[in-house]
Amino acid sequence: MAYFLGIDGGGTKTTCLLGDERQILGRGKSGASNLNRVSQEAAGLALRQCVTEACTAAGVAPSQISRTVVGSAGAGRPESAEEVRRSVAAIVAGEVTVVGDMATALHAAFGNGPGIVVISGTGSIAFARNEQGETARAGGWGWAISDEGSGPWIGRRSVAAIFAARDAGMSTLLQENIRRAWDLKDIEELVIRANSVPQPAFGKLLPEVTAAAEEGDAMASRILDQAGQMLAELARIVGARMFADGQPLQVAMSGGVFANAARVREAFAKALLPAPVLAEVVDPVIGALNMARQG
Repeated sequence: MAYFLGIDGGGTKTTCLLGDERQILGRGKSGASNLNRVSQEAAGLALRQCVTEACTAAGVAPSQISRTVVGSAGAGRPESAEEVRRSVAAIVAGEVTVVGDMATALHAAFGNGPGIVVISGTGSIAFARNEQGETARAGGWGWAISDEGSGPWIGRRSVAAIFAARDAGMSTLLQENIRRAWDLKDIEELVIRANSVPQPAFGKLLPEVTAAAEEGDAMASRILDQAGQMLAELARIVGARMFADGQPLQVAMSGGVFANAARVREAFAKALLPAPVLAEVVDPVIGALNMARQG
């Protein structure tokens, strides 16, 4: 029997699925393995932990795996993709292919067909494929110059909004939520934490922002709406490049921000009307496994 492995290596976590031709047999989860975020040693350890967990759950030895596909946010750099491929090839048998996580997310949503997927998590990017198999991307150039609508973008914008409100003599629920999340005594400690080097984990503030929005905080709601609108703009950019005017578009969402922030999903879908957006947030690791099965 042939066994296949799909891996999604992200900037926050790594997940993998092990299966045969028809069913999923084992799952694994570990820390970040995106080489843009962590060292090669840390990435290799996360990959090994994830694969070992899936193999143990399935009762399948790594040497029995026929083919593996890794979707990695850092695969845009050939040298990074090769480092990931070597790390995985040292763990499992068979062919190992490394592609961008946008390719695995698109495959999870539309198989080999046309469509657009927008990913928002540690970073943000839009990826499209037309009926001729041509592809285009927009965004995903890193937190310092891009990644609008991502988790870190939402966190940074929220902290910045707190100080803008303070300058205007306003108080906000958002401030209290973030202060508690970071276990800070006062606004002065928030200044120090927000400006620390290396930068704090702004993306982990997403639950505090969504909670504030749900409790009626206008500032938090506005930031989440802006995130959805900016992500929709990425979809429109790649859609205009890949599809003729008037051609029906299919759009999918992927990533932790979409999965955990209903308001972002709603703003995204509203901004793209009348184009339909798949209701389910797709998981790139499913695409990676199915790509491994196809060969």
